Amino acid sequence: MKVLASLEASLTPMKFTQSPLQDAWILEIEPRGDERGYFARTFCRKELEAHGLDATIVQSNSSYSRDAGTLRGMHYQKAPAEETKLIRCLRGSIFDVIIDLRPDSSTYLQSYGIELTADNLRMLYIPKGFAHGFMTLQEHTEVLYMVGEYYTPNCEDGLRYNDPKFNIEWPVEPSVVSEKDQNWPDFAAS
Repeated sequence: MKVLASLEASLTPMKFTQSPLQDAWILEIEPRGDERGYFARTFCRKELEAHGLDATIVQSNSSYSRDAGTLRGMHYQKAPAEETKLIRCLRGSIFDVIIDLRPDSSTYLQSYGIELTADNLRMLYIPKGFAHGFMTLQEHTEVLYMVGEYYTPNCEDGLRYNDPKFNIEWPVEPSVVSEKDQNWPDFAAS
């Protein structure tokens, strides 16, 4: 039997890159590997807080989509149950999109999209006040959501994925969209 040095002892911090939208971040996992595979830190309260991010996690959710072209979004929760999210694709790939809905933000009403895959090891940190959605780019895609607030049905809201106000450029036309996500009203500033 081979005795290998502990990968866990050599963990390096995650890499943080500011996205084009204020307060939203791209996090990259820094795996340490050997002949067994790799070990990596995927969440660290201290690292998030050191970047001024809310590291509260109260729920962890996952979604599985059988078909490529499945669209989920654009969802958010209103006050008093606004939530932060940390999104990671565990299997397959997604085009993940966020929209800044904070009227006092310098990036108000702007959107940003990024590809998250099981292979690129990126995560997206989404602050409170953002709408979020994604489209699967491969069959059998699984996404992990770590969220900072409990799901509160009476605070749930959404935007239509093709609302002309946001002009989101999806990589392909969605092929599977729920009735609820197709029927969100046009955006109206409050």
